Amino acid sequence: MRSVPSLVALALAAALPVVRAGTVIVDATDAAGRPLADAVALLEPAAGKAAVKPMADVEISQAKRQFRPRVTLITVGTRAAFPNFDTVRHHVYSFSTAKTFELKLYAGVPAAPIVFDKPGIAVLGCNIHDKMAAWVVVADTPWSARSGADGQARIDAVPPGSYRLTVWHPGLPAATMPAPVALTVGADDLRHAATLAVAAEL
Repeated sequence: MRSVPSLVALALAAALPVVRAGTVIVDATDAAGRPLADAVALLEPAAGKAAVKPMADVEISQAKRQFRPRVTLITVGTRAAFPNFDTVRHHVYSFSTAKTFELKLYAGVPAAPIVFDKPGIAVLGCNIHDKMAAWVVVADTPWSARSGADGQARIDAVPPGSYRLTVWHPGLPAATMPAPVALTVGADDLRHAATLAVAAEL
């Protein structure tokens, strides 16, 4: 049999309103209205800062002289491994403010993963193969998503409140981050259309 305090606590809990998290759906397109894959939507609280935890280790591989995936979205503190599945060696580097590192000519898997410990965008390249390029978006928010081939990025479990939404794509001019848009999230799905002026080749 439950004690009186336990019954009171249960009654109070039942009386409290249930706060439902919402979903933010971002439809990313180019100027012609075509869906953009690999767009990244970052949702940050309008005031204060949300707690962010590192993700499980990710893998950014090299195969057929390309990085896979082209765009990787992670949170601050996440580690990334860079296995080389090609028969040639690669020299992977980033000189970006978000992360500066070099993995000099190597085959196979480097001994230690790279820790991305600052928010921002790290541009990856290969000193041997100039056409190889990739991007690592390091998010300082738990609410972010990357769009698929349909251009849709879906951010689930967003607590109700006021936010700033930033939508980025690798086809934007270098070192460019679009201005954030103010959004108010409730319990229902919120849809936002983002048109980005990306370069035609991307």
